[in-house]
Amino acid sequence: MSLSSLLMGGSYVGMTSFFTVAFLLVFLPTCIILYTLMPQKAKKYFLLAASVGFYWLISGTLVVYLFLTTISIHYFGIWLDRIHRQRDEAVKAAEKPERKAIKHAYLLRSRWVLLFAAALHIGTLLTLQYAPFFTRNVNSLLGHMGLSLQLEIPKYLLPIGISFFTMQAVSYMFDVYRETIKSDENLFRLGLFMSFFPQIVEGPICRYGQTAEQLWNVKGITFSNLTLGIQRILFGMMKKMVVADRLNPLIETVFSGYKDFQGGVIAIAAVCYTVQLYMDFSGCCDIVLGAARILGYDLIENFNSPFEARSFNDFWRRWHISMTGWFRDYVYFSLGGSRCAPWRHYLNIVIVFLCSGLWHGADWRYLAWGLACGLCAAFGAMTAKARKKLEKFNPLYRQAWLKAVCQVTITDLLFCGTLVFFAAALYNADPFAIYSSMLQGWNGLAGSWHQVQQMLLDCGIDGRLPVVLLFGTFVVLAVEHGGRSVTRWIREQVWPLRWTLYYAAAAAILFFAAFGQSAFIYRQY
Repeated sequence: MSLSSLLMGGSYVGMTSFFTVAFLLVFLPTCIILYTLMPQKAKKYFLLAASVGFYWLISGTLVVYLFLTTISIHYFGIWLDRIHRQRDEAVKAAEKPERKAIKHAYLLRSRWVLLFAAALHIGTLLTLQYAPFFTRNVNSLLGHMGLSLQLEIPKYLLPIGISFFTMQAVSYMFDVYRETIKSDENLFRLGLFMSFFPQIVEGPICRYGQTAEQLWNVKGITFSNLTLGIQRILFGMMKKMVVADRLNPLIETVFSGYKDFQGGVIAIAAVCYTVQLYMDFSGCCDIVLGAARILGYDLIENFNSPFEARSFNDFWRRWHISMTGWFRDYVYFSLGGSRCAPWRHYLNIVIVFLCSGLWHGADWRYLAWGLACGLCAAFGAMTAKARKKLEKFNPLYRQAWLKAVCQVTITDLLFCGTLVFFAAALYNADPFAIYSSMLQGWNGLAGSWHQVQQMLLDCGIDGRLPVVLLFGTFVVLAVEHGGRSVTRWIREQVWPLRWTLYYAAAAAILFFAAFGQSAFIYRQY
């Protein structure tokens, strides 16, 4: 098979995601057993082979992208480190007046290497993700201009998780350039960092300094890690299968035919979509962290009770932490961060969120979502001091608990409102028409709730399901309150309650489960 055919197409084979019997009951248990039986020195190589094998099972021949990315950053890192050593030797041998000019010359050289490396990897990602989108828009523009010329739309298969491992690759090169880490001359260790199977598909986006040595210095499986990992996986499955997937019929029905529903129903669907996205993505992260924990590794947390945030900027410090941290460290700070004129500071915030929208998908609606979030965040930063001074005049803020409730509610509703762009992209709808419909035809929440229940019955779904979903959502948010560790919280409970939770979660999963029927939402990114 030629390289061009690998890049232009391929078929996904085997497992489709973590959310399959093949992964949860075959691949992961087999991996755990073999990992336990392996000699200590062979464990890391087995883990590398298992990770590459997992990615091949879900991506087929598109695994070539992972190979090329890993080999590329390996040599780019060595190149940057060589420039740093040459600089140090030249500075040491030079007279003091010459040292500044020498450092500047080598800095320019390393910047060009970094620029070339980043452009290569980010350019590959943008080509695969945006070339068809760009071509379609050019063709549309040509058509509006009355020209018959139409460009051929390229067809690429986007490798699963390419956005995540590309960001890891770029962060590695930036960190070597900034000399916060040394380049890794061991290709296998770097390959394990890039391909570690629990997190390659949907994150979290790990940094080399956080995980590479931890992965390479294997610890083995202990009974404590096994139980903690299983608890975390079980909790993630409950979020996904009991809450997120059960919300899907309501959300899909409303956003696909929003013109047929009153504003209250659309508003309820928007709130439900926010809950679904959180349960889906954080549930996936729970499975990832649980699987890593079983093997003895601690990956970074990706969520920290975001719905308890009291400002929009605080929300984004708690939601998808690894992604927002990446954009903060490698985009926001590179643009100057807050260490510049106020207007530049606010513009930097907007640019960061636009990049986030661009990262999520090739669609104007994702860019509009990024712009909306950026404007909200910039406005929040711009007015932070003024709002703090005005708080004492707000009668609702005289009680600390009422102030907290108001701030949390406003923040959550603001985030929920921006996600209409996200949902519109997912269901190929007009976001502005959805906003317009949301403001019309209100019959009160009671009437809207009745219409939701009737709609569920028409879809063949038990009308009592909303009660189950509300209870499930309440349990999840209560357990995660204050950013507490789920497994630690469970471990602290008395044994009757602890085992009741285990059986209840297992029963709920078995009752609501539909293995393999739906993929994780963030898998497409």
